[in-house]
Amino acid sequence: MQKPKDVTTRGTAVRTHSINPHSSTVQIMGTSASATSQAAPFAPTHQADHQGNGMAEHRRSLQSVNIHNSKTKSIITNKVAPVVITNNCREEFQIHDKIQSSNYSMGRISDLLPEHYLVLGEFFMVQDIYNRADVLNTTKSHGAPNFRKVKGNYPLFGMGQPSLNGFKQVLQRLQIDGCEEVVFICVREEPVVFFRSDGDFIPYTPRGRENLHENLHDLDRELSAEQIELSIRKELCDFAKLSENMFYVYNDIEHFKDDPQQVQILSEEDIHVTEEVYKRPLFSQPLHRYYRLPLPMEGAPLEKTFDAFVNILRVTPNLSLMRDSSRPLPALLFSCQVGVGRTNLGLILGAIVFHHLQGASESPRQEIQKSEHKLDFQVIELLISHLPKGQQVLDEVDDAIAMCSEMHNIKDAVFENKLKLEGIGEDYQIQGKSTKAYFLQRTLQSLERYVYLLVFNAYLHDQYPQAFPQSFSQWLCMNAWIYRLLACMDSSELSAPASLITDGIRVLVSSKFLATDLLSTAKEMKVANFRRVSKMALYGMAQPNSEALAVVMSYLTDQRRGHSTILWLNLQEELVLEANGQMFTPREPGSLEQPIPVCVQHPQKLQEMELTLKHDILRCEKWLGVITEQDKQMRMFKTCHTIEELFVHQKSVHPGLSYQRIPLSDCCAPKEEVFDQLLEAMKSSLAEDPNCAFIFNCHDGKDRTTAAMVIATLTLWHINGFPECEEDEFVSVPNAKYTKGEFEVVMQVVRVLPEGHRVKREVDIALDVVSETMTPMHYHLREIIISTYRQIKMAKSEADAQWLRLRSLQYLERYIYLILFNCYLHLEKKDSWRRSFSQWMSQVAARAGVYAILNHLGFSEFENPDDSLMARLRFRWLPHSAQFIPMF
Repeated sequence: MQKPKDVTTRGTAVRTHSINPHSSTVQIMGTSASATSQAAPFAPTHQADHQGNGMAEHRRSLQSVNIHNSKTKSIITNKVAPVVITNNCREEFQIHDKIQSSNYSMGRISDLLPEHYLVLGEFFMVQDIYNRADVLNTTKSHGAPNFRKVKGNYPLFGMGQPSLNGFKQVLQRLQIDGCEEVVFICVREEPVVFFRSDGDFIPYTPRGRENLHENLHDLDRELSAEQIELSIRKELCDFAKLSENMFYVYNDIEHFKDDPQQVQILSEEDIHVTEEVYKRPLFSQPLHRYYRLPLPMEGAPLEKTFDAFVNILRVTPNLSLMRDSSRPLPALLFSCQVGVGRTNLGLILGAIVFHHLQGASESPRQEIQKSEHKLDFQVIELLISHLPKGQQVLDEVDDAIAMCSEMHNIKDAVFENKLKLEGIGEDYQIQGKSTKAYFLQRTLQSLERYVYLLVFNAYLHDQYPQAFPQSFSQWLCMNAWIYRLLACMDSSELSAPASLITDGIRVLVSSKFLATDLLSTAKEMKVANFRRVSKMALYGMAQPNSEALAVVMSYLTDQRRGHSTILWLNLQEELVLEANGQMFTPREPGSLEQPIPVCVQHPQKLQEMELTLKHDILRCEKWLGVITEQDKQMRMFKTCHTIEELFVHQKSVHPGLSYQRIPLSDCCAPKEEVFDQLLEAMKSSLAEDPNCAFIFNCHDGKDRTTAAMVIATLTLWHINGFPECEEDEFVSVPNAKYTKGEFEVVMQVVRVLPEGHRVKREVDIALDVVSETMTPMHYHLREIIISTYRQIKMAKSEADAQWLRLRSLQYLERYIYLILFNCYLHLEKKDSWRRSFSQWMSQVAARAGVYAILNHLGFSEFENPDDSLMARLRFRWLPHSAQFIPMF
């Protein structure tokens, strides 16, 4: 007898080949093994008897396979898999049982309902659409819930999730309406599978026990929805084999009437995945196309999603600007679960595309009633003012939104969320968050969706006529100023009432609590961490009060130093006041270490807000809770001053003192315009007095102050000449190259820059020089990159690990920006830096691919950068706190 082929299956008997018909039985070790008269059903994996005897394992495998009695003659047990010989000795089967080793999970929704197998280890299969979801009542008439055509003449349609027969009905309806070509786009990101039922296939989705009404999102970033659906189908087939070809599903998650219900699964053909439901009917319609474009439930799509949509435009000749205008436009059909939120977003994208194809003359602007709500947001105003044809871009998007607003209006959603946010009085908890945090997030998500529509329309204006030489992702990297603008989308602090302090919602935190005096200078200079760069008129410190300010000014203007001209640069972006002689800044009671940055377009706005806060504190005349270096205390403030008022007083004593505020974000790379402001401030001061001294301060004199001192050091070296550079020392410490900043992404930038190695070396020298002034701090802007990254492995929680990852990326980016700034100083020096660093970055560095590199920032030596959202400019440049950093 021939050796049976090694055929792998999932717990089924598979034909391998024919054998000698004259053999009646097969003797194994002197016995003849016969099949049992009736096969036993599969035992659950976790109930399997784990015996050490291999033959016993094969016998259990045999019992778990349902083989018809008349077919089985003999069984050969062996160490590989049982072999079954049919009764007529014409066929031989080998059984490979992998189901029992899969360790599938079981569970139940409640104690009153039966236990059964769970999809993907934890989810229940729930009928996708409930009757009340079909608000437009179109399921019977059109085949899908909430089927509709947008207002106007565009062939643009939306709908909810149909069954297989329902989708066929939709296609027939479109054909009757004269749609020769249909581009159907499913915008669902969650997996959907379809069970056979009464001659149709009905959609079901996996849901979690805690929220059976909510679809699953972000199940696995490495797997597509189609791949997850295939995995689910394979599991369902296994479950059916384990449960007499039946599986439990839920149709009524409100009352669980007659639930769970059993569906029969005999083979994979009893279950369809989304691709099968939508693609198979298209074989009879050669001009129809199907795509899956997952859109998020909230917020704006990722850039790669816009890229995928643009690819649809690229590969559809009838959606090209070079199309044959005598042919009708193809119908665009979008579908999500109920046909509202994500379908609405798809419809708006389609309407914008049709506007570009047919022009404003075809847009039914007069017959469409727009939203009455004007979105008064700073980010929209700034975006429109900076975009070419900005007002036209906005008007076109507003027209598209109005056309598609039968079931949902994006602008109304922004306005309503903002209204709810502003109407909240006393804060309380909702869905585990404060009400204000919840509605702030909802407002920002709906605003982000609207703003990205504006940006995408601007992209179409630029790229559509050229047939999209750049993807949306590439275009945004070439226009990275848009990311900077979007990072300031949350302007809620601008409207935060000053009474948050006097009402006890926020607390004032003393600078002595926040600024540890690591350099031990407070005793002599009355301010923490005072220091000077060797042989240069550059100084740094923490935030001084009026007493410390007077001491520092006397020190700088005495006979020994003799600085007659001094430029003081305050780098704080949070509100700061002096009250009763101490410096205070507002903080949230539960996050005393976390600053509250205020995103302003001009620093003068910070002064105005500090004045308002000062007047409110003095006017309230009551005891306020404050945090000092010891503990929480109650204080009544008799005097209160803004920072600018302190410097106005000192200027009357020292006329050579000038003061500027240039807000800088903590731990981050300075924005391009911050480099511009620092350089311009220094150039202007040096033009008046070449011996001008420069002083920098932030709240503790550490992070932001050090970064600004390095920028100033490089600037002065370019003006006055570089010191002699020593050769690189050989360092034998393991992984010393990372301490020296030689990360792959850094060296990638260095290779792009003219004389990149020299430029990096000069930055390293500047970092070392500034670091020497603060040795007790053990703080070096370059060395902190790898030291922070290495702490990730020791993080106590996933949230802490993500926070450390973000910080290490921000430190890495800051180091790269210092290198880029030094390169700019070299290349633009011949023109006295008339072109700003911002302009140089957009006009020169961006074209060299610098922003594209920064858009994939990470430690590729140790991990895949794209595994983290923070590798992207869009997410890394947003303001973050340790409490609300995205998990990824």
